[in-house]
Amino acid sequence: MSTMTRILLVYPNFDAPSFWDFRKVCEVTGSKASLPPLGLITIAALFPPDWEIRLVDRNIEPLTDTDLDWADLVFTGGMIPQRPDTKRIVELAKARGKPVVVGGPDVTSSPDAYAHAAFRILGEAETTIADLVAAWQRGERTGTFEAPRYQTDITASPVPRFDLLKIEAYLSLGVQFSRGCPFTCEFCDIIELYGRVPRTKASEQMLAELDALIATGFRGTVYFVDDNLIGNKKAVKAFLPHLISWLEERGYPIDFATEASINLADDEELLKLLAKANFGTVFVGIESPDPETLVSTSKKQNVRRALAESVERIYDAGIMIAAGFIIGFDTEKGAVADGLVDCIEENDIPCAMVGLLTALPETQLTRRLIREGRLDPGIDLGAIGELGGDQCTAGLNFTTVRPRRDILTDYRNVLARIYGTQAFFDRNRNLMLRLRRPKLPTKFQPRTFRRDAMTVLRMLWWLVARYPEARWPYLRTLVECLVRNPAAVKQVVSQMVFYFHLAPFSRYVIDHLDREIASLDAHGDPRAQIPAAAS
Repeated sequence: MSTMTRILLVYPNFDAPSFWDFRKVCEVTGSKASLPPLGLITIAALFPPDWEIRLVDRNIEPLTDTDLDWADLVFTGGMIPQRPDTKRIVELAKARGKPVVVGGPDVTSSPDAYAHAAFRILGEAETTIADLVAAWQRGERTGTFEAPRYQTDITASPVPRFDLLKIEAYLSLGVQFSRGCPFTCEFCDIIELYGRVPRTKASEQMLAELDALIATGFRGTVYFVDDNLIGNKKAVKAFLPHLISWLEERGYPIDFATEASINLADDEELLKLLAKANFGTVFVGIESPDPETLVSTSKKQNVRRALAESVERIYDAGIMIAAGFIIGFDTEKGAVADGLVDCIEENDIPCAMVGLLTALPETQLTRRLIREGRLDPGIDLGAIGELGGDQCTAGLNFTTVRPRRDILTDYRNVLARIYGTQAFFDRNRNLMLRLRRPKLPTKFQPRTFRRDAMTVLRMLWWLVARYPEARWPYLRTLVECLVRNPAAVKQVVSQMVFYFHLAPFSRYVIDHLDREIASLDAHGDPRAQIPAAAS
């Protein structure tokens, strides 16, 4: 028999500015955060039905003493950039006499960083929450619960508790279809956390989640947070016709975005299904235009096809591309800025996430760097988590082959060029001319229309009052899109709004880089000497 317990779920804040926080985009759209804590609201559905659950997302609201005093047990945890606030939450709860459970990817990869928490959940929580509940009911007040790696049956994962969310506070909502990725990218921690054999949910399970999601009244973009939605192509191609039928029956109340590998472009049937299922944006890890670098980092799937042709096929399907790029690989020779900028501009990628190579815990890259004597796991791996931010400012946590100053200078030059006002809007204009959005039987959604109309009005005001340099490039692109490709207006406007985030964020990163470059000029690089075994 269950003894009723009050659970307080607390989602940590992202302290430092990050590429992924989209704070200005949220502000202009009337939101407070880009995505809610899908992991925590999934865990919430695993507790006994008579337990009381509350959620506090510190990205949208404060955590108060009253919240903590109400709780019997506090749950928290998140990703590496959230580590500072996760630790802060643990201390705040302990000060009120409340035990804390920490879960999520960061504690899974770096459990010692959270030794001060009463409970730790390592791995996928669906497997271990029942054990924790049983331990709690037996009176145990400390413990570590570790799930067997890559074995969690996610077809048994419950419908997330979307009802716990303050829906209006979020730019978009998230769902998950699969976990794992079949590829072996050296720098990636996804295959370490979730394995190389993608596990997928059942079609009816996903549709039940979407039913619960729209029952909250939400209308807008839903992000499939899968790290590679097409990791199991057979499964996703079996699911998409069901999703299309679900959308058609409801008049397409929502649209979708996701992440996928570039081999998406190889499958015309899959592209057509995604377009018909109202997927408007896909984030692709391009990383580098240099084939030698891609081979060296085990991203061979990007070498086996012509990038420009792959991008063109995705645009022809009406799906926009956002992309990730990395600077700092061992194989880089000379300046790499020109080649990377050319790649971004020739493929008309408005939103390019360019970061510094980072050795994340428990990755192939980290293990290699340790063998080569180029990384101190006791110091460097903790640095990015303790500093907050992301790989834009906390990367290169190892001794580099190229001079560190050269890498930072290349990085600075890339950001300055791709997020210059004219360059950004030129890519949006070119993208507008290339997109071939399908015609879908959508019904008028009053809530979506009101939100979009208010967003456009705020954007126009910001262009007048805050970003006058972008006023005419924005208006020219918008008018031309209305005339030449009206089907792409929503996609193009949704990309142009990111200027309000990317322009100031790139300046923030450039200022950080300028200070680090000046420090290297003044004091040299203490990690410049590569051990002989690695050279």
